[in-house]
Amino acid sequence: MTALAGKPAIEWEPVIGLEIHVQLKTRTKMFCRCETSFGLEPNVRTCPTCLAHPGTLPVANAQAIEWTIKFGLAVGCKIAGRALFARKNYFYQDLPKGYQISQYEAPLCVGGRLVVPGPDGEREIRLNRAHLEEDAAKTIHVGGVEGRIVGAEHSLVDFNRGGTPLMEIVTEPDIHSAEEAKRFLQLLRQTVVELGISDAEMEKGTLRCDANISVRPAGSSELRTRCELKNMNSFNFIGRGIDAEISRQIGVYESGGEISQDTYDFDAASGTLTVHRTKEEAEDYRYFPEPDLVPYEPCSELIERLEAELPELPGVRLERIAPVLGYETALDLVTSARDALYTKLIAAGAEPKAAANVLMNQLAAAGVDPKAVNPDELAKLIERRSEIPGAVFNEGVAASGTDSFAAIDFISQSSISDTSELEPLIDRILAANPGQVEQYRGGKQGLLGFFVGQVMKESGGKANAKVVSELVRAKLAL
Repeated sequence: MTALAGKPAIEWEPVIGLEIHVQLKTRTKMFCRCETSFGLEPNVRTCPTCLAHPGTLPVANAQAIEWTIKFGLAVGCKIAGRALFARKNYFYQDLPKGYQISQYEAPLCVGGRLVVPGPDGEREIRLNRAHLEEDAAKTIHVGGVEGRIVGAEHSLVDFNRGGTPLMEIVTEPDIHSAEEAKRFLQLLRQTVVELGISDAEMEKGTLRCDANISVRPAGSSELRTRCELKNMNSFNFIGRGIDAEISRQIGVYESGGEISQDTYDFDAASGTLTVHRTKEEAEDYRYFPEPDLVPYEPCSELIERLEAELPELPGVRLERIAPVLGYETALDLVTSARDALYTKLIAAGAEPKAAANVLMNQLAAAGVDPKAVNPDELAKLIERRSEIPGAVFNEGVAASGTDSFAAIDFISQSSISDTSELEPLIDRILAANPGQVEQYRGGKQGLLGFFVGQVMKESGGKANAKVVSELVRAKLAL
């Protein structure tokens, strides 16, 4: 990233690390037997344990532990032989115990990586760790800007979410652009979803991401003071927020200032950053081992079983598709879960780029479930696309998810190819445009497309373009 306009020509390099919280879709919470939920009335999924009543003791959720290990195996983490839970101490209204049960010195998963495609080839993003913790309750800020704490009139707390299992994934500072951060998150999300451990929906808060951002002169290896961005609820907002913070930091350095280690909120509507609080360090939380939970030591049989359950991962499929389609199209296919249908279409004879284009445009726009589509029939439709009016083709793609869909039957029933029906329509179009008819016959052959377009418009897009073109050409030759 270059310097600001009018400033010295310093080349700046962003340095970005991400902290991703994935809400695991277990039936019950992390340390009690309350059922997890979304969208219920506030404070109806609580018990003495998750509300921290005196005398209650936590019991770890075995399913959440297994799923975290499964994720770790999928991304190449080292699985700890002995993992510990710890108390992370801080005081806030969403934390009834006054501490959060998390992991610190001995997490379940250490290391790992995710290979992310880009315009300049693949980039390996290293993971620092993946560990388990309990979620805080949900604080609802009333008043202010978009429900944020800044300017809020008052806040309410819903403890339904409190205690839900969270898997926190921490990357190394290996990301160097907002676009790369978005691609990493999209691929990570798809991996989590396909492992079956979370729905990972940002709009519901089951996937949340904080970004730690600094900038340094290009070519330098130093790690400068970083700032954290929180409360970003979509991939696009994350990208915009990161870009805004990068620009802010470059401006501070180039005006002779220094960066203070703060936490910011990004307001997507205005594109502005607001200081949330001073960034805490690990020592601020006074971590110590949770005395009410024993260490967890996963057995080799468990590791072997979870490894055997791993599906073919999105990153593997991405590497297979990208050389044919390019990284952007391949990433879109994989992260939208349409690449399985793409593979079947290719096997059925569809041209790769045409198939990908239809899946990412017409099929996506129609909201068709890729799993419901008969790939052989859709491949036939794609093969004859040049012969089919655009409106008819779009209708065919939209109908491809129905059990009764047959491409040839649909084309024959939906497009107008009968010359006795088309000729009167063509005659009216030619009679209404005598000037263009004269120009065509005078040598302006490009006007053929004009006449075909007029016929298509009059027929509501259902006329067979190939038949229309032949009829128009024959009539203009008279």
